[in-house]
Amino acid sequence: MPDEVITVLVVDDERIIREGLAAILGVQSGVSVAGTAGDGEEAVDLCLRLRPDVVMLDIRMPRRDGLWALRELDRRGLLGPGRAQVLVLTTFGLDEYVDRALAAGAAGFLLKSSSYEELTAAVRAAAAGQRTLSPAVTDRIIESHLAARLRPDSGDLARLTGLTARERDVLRLVGDGLSNADIADRLVVSLNTVKTHVSRMLAKTGCQSRAQAAVLARRALR
Repeated sequence: MPDEVITVLVVDDERIIREGLAAILGVQSGVSVAGTAGDGEEAVDLCLRLRPDVVMLDIRMPRRDGLWALRELDRRGLLGPGRAQVLVLTTFGLDEYVDRALAAGAAGFLLKSSSYEELTAAVRAAAAGQRTLSPAVTDRIIESHLAARLRPDSGDLARLTGLTARERDVLRLVGDGLSNADIADRLVVSLNTVKTHVSRMLAKTGCQSRAQAAVLARRALR
């Protein structure tokens, strides 16, 4: 959304972290911090009121944590393409909550030690509906933490049955970490065509983000 202002909600129980993130994002061109929250319950309340494009969400918080917030946002119809995209903030690349957060609809993960440039790029990518896993943890999260542990089951395979051959190709390339532009180059089609294929693939597979689609691809299309 190059001509639109991306609104962001920053959620972290540590005041110095959320204020720091808000300060960093608040000076970026085309980005506006809609608000900040200190736990999952406050985050959901603010999402209902502010309808941000992107939520930067700490996973470990007292009272109501990030997993609760993800599930509640999904239940209320506030999560997914065209609604809020959630970037999970974590201290460690292999957090025990990673697989559960992906399953709950997180669009991606960022280490709290990420650079300013990575944070800003992730927000822009998430707002555009693109995969937003931090470069430092992408392969570790998908390969080591998920794909190596989980095998396709009948449910995974059933989610692929409605895909066309080209949509399967797109899903496989999303699983390989390619951007829409890279997929367009690989398949020799226009960027708009890729966006259409990605949108249809997400809808048919029931994936709420490219990150979820990438995990499905790694499990079911290997």
